[in-house]
Amino acid sequence: MKISNYISLFTLIFVLLVSCSDDDDAPEQINEQEVITTMTITLVPEGGGTTVALQTRDIDADGPNPPEVSVSGNLAANTSYVGSIVLLNETETPVENVNEEIEGEANEHQYFFIVGGGLNATVDYADDESDYVSAETGENFTTTNPVGILFELTTTDASTGTLAVTLRHEPKKPNDGTLADAAGETDITETFTVVIE
Repeated sequence: MKISNYISLFTLIFVLLVSCSDDDDAPEQINEQEVITTMTITLVPEGGGTTVALQTRDIDADGPNPPEVSVSGNLAANTSYVGSIVLLNETETPVENVNEEIEGEANEHQYFFIVGGGLNATVDYADDESDYVSAETGENFTTTNPVGILFELTTTDASTGTLAVTLRHEPKKPNDGTLADAAGETDITETFTVVIE
């Protein structure tokens, strides 16, 4: 073989090795939005009284049927309620508790509460990211941005209005507490008609 043939052969091998090298980064994993069919908000009055549940349930998820929205009773005036939220994916068998994923990614989620329509109530967060264990590291988050799985709702005078609850995925943190400032993607949202008596 002539030297020019060897050079051509080595050049070809070099080109093949370089083009087949493993320099392509692995594709970034996409964290798809959670499938949520049911959101149940439980309001337990401090000091005793009747617990009230607010629920939206959409068994066909993004299907053609609208969600079933219910409120189990009226809130008492001048009362503080301990609130908690449970999310389920009822398209799975057994039913998946989506809270576990939200807690494990607390730094990527936040609930927003909007009181409207003349409802005499306020909502304050009762948890933050440091209350939850990261699914990635297995340790508690060190940040203290609010999450909203736990909250406190305080009523004053009798009134009727709305309570809108929205879970955002990857909102800006910290934010000013509004959906507009937080941005991100909505995992679930519902507006409940609430009566304080």
